[in-house]
Amino acid sequence: MRDRIEEVLEEEVRPMLAMHGGSVDLIEVTDEGIVKVRLTGGCAGCPAAQMTVVGIIEKAIKSKVPKVKRVEAI
Repeated sequence: MRDRIEEVLEEEVRPMLAMHGGSVDLIEVTDEGIVKVRLTGGCAGCPAAQMTVVGIIEKAIKSKVPKVKRVEAI
């Protein structure tokens, strides 16, 4: 599952975040289906960071990896 999540991040999420000077690192995937990520670059301190995690990152991952329950920023 981790490899598939990394693919989704690389193909769909990172290019979009890069347009805003940021990126995302995959930190952990728990057995319970919780994905932990860290926003980096321009996205790290952005006021819209939580919306980015849920509205963009979580949506993209869950559409391709249905076993994922949620995505959390750490």
